[in-house]
Amino acid sequence: MSGHSKWANIKRRKGAVDAQKGRVFTRLIKEIIMAARLGGGDIDGNPRLRSAVAAAKAENMPKDNISRAIKKGTGEIAGEVYEEILYEGYGPGGVAVLVQCTTDNRNRTVADVRHFFAKNNGNLGENGCVAWMFEQKGQIQLEKKDLSEEKLMDLALEAGADDVAEEEESFQVLTAPEAFDAVRESLEQAGLAIVEASVAMIPKTTVEVTEENIARSLMKLMDSLEDHDDVQNVYANFDIDDALVERIS
Repeated sequence: MSGHSKWANIKRRKGAVDAQKGRVFTRLIKEIIMAARLGGGDIDGNPRLRSAVAAAKAENMPKDNISRAIKKGTGEIAGEVYEEILYEGYGPGGVAVLVQCTTDNRNRTVADVRHFFAKNNGNLGENGCVAWMFEQKGQIQLEKKDLSEEKLMDLALEAGADDVAEEEESFQVLTAPEAFDAVRESLEQAGLAIVEASVAMIPKTTVEVTEENIARSLMKLMDSLEDHDDVQNVYANFDIDDALVERIS
């Protein structure tokens, strides 16, 4: 299984732990603030905000928290001033890694990210060094229960999706970024159970990781980045066997 899908599945297994740490709400609030700041507070007219609010509701975030985050983004109430930064680098084994951050302190964030790479046999690179290895795609994960690939394929393609792929525990629907909202809404209206939906950076090619020491360092790097409060998303282009992941987890 390739990097983004593999890491997405590992993160879902970690979800309960992350939620207890409060990191899920922190990241969602930052995303809502940035979406409202860049595109305005009208959910219907701001696709990014609509997606952020939908994700927050899926995590049972209180309406007051959502409303307050939107108002912080539009400037109606005082709040933190965030900026978005994309860091690029190479992890152990030559794996390409993208780190999307939202921060109120650029110097702190870059120092921490650089430290995580160095500590785990990687290195932080220059802008553009690995971003070309990824493409932006809408990605929608759905439960397999009582759902056939043929039925999902018909629904998804009719709604404007690019492709449907079967994974071990779920189906994955891929879309162009501009078609993401329409496809997700069509699948929701059809009553399908969506596990996760986001516009993500999908690797064009992958690096196979077979050595346990490299895999272990890679997972430590991914975990360290994911656990940082300023990090919103981490993407990588590794390909690693499920049995190896289980062995080092």
